[in-house]
Amino acid sequence: MRSELEFLQKHSLTSVLQQELEALILSGEFAPGERLNENALAVRFSVSRGPVREVCRALAEKGLLELIPNRGVFMRRIDEAQAAELYDVRAGLFATAARLLAARVTAQELAYLEDLLEGMEAALTQRSLDDYYPLNLEFHDCILRFAGNDRLHRAYAELIKELHMFRERALVQGGGLTVSNSEHRGIVAALKAGDAPRAMEMAFAHVQSGKSRMVLHHDKPAQGDGGAESRTAPVKEP
Repeated sequence: MRSELEFLQKHSLTSVLQQELEALILSGEFAPGERLNENALAVRFSVSRGPVREVCRALAEKGLLELIPNRGVFMRRIDEAQAAELYDVRAGLFATAARLLAARVTAQELAYLEDLLEGMEAALTQRSLDDYYPLNLEFHDCILRFAGNDRLHRAYAELIKELHMFRERALVQGGGLTVSNSEHRGIVAALKAGDAPRAMEMAFAHVQSGKSRMVLHHDKPAQGDGGAESRTAPVKEP
């Protein structure tokens, strides 16, 4: 790990603390609805309560925590209705990125997206969600990065963090992995053809497909994807 002095020269204490606490939240360190102890966090990060309180306020504004007056700071609970709303917003952002990218995608970018498709196909063959999931995340993030709109990319990334708070098994339900990569291929084909309306339509439908699986299988036992590993985990959706 880089020296603390060098790191703090480039980052403020609160920004470093926010990154660390956000990483813990997204890793599943705290259960939904769990109360966060500011004193314990201050001791854990070797800081005073002031920066911890400031960071908790910032993360509440981002939708990751909930501040309840006279009670404290709690992990946010996201129910199915709220998750559905997030999916709808995500669908619009992802579709917009695909439309923008279709008009500017390069051969190198297409090649990288196709490599990701092949990697996900290999993960399907191995029935490995752990191999599939990071490639899936990278595929979606690439669409946003390559689209060339930083504001859009930042908005999408923050929404994904918020959606991550909703714990679900939708991707591994009902052949979700196979369906997901088939939809990915349709998006890449539209991008390769330079067909912006088609790329937008496919991207929007892709996220809505994930939403439909989430609604259909919410609170049902995970059955896997042809033997794929099943688990209760942070949302793993395409």
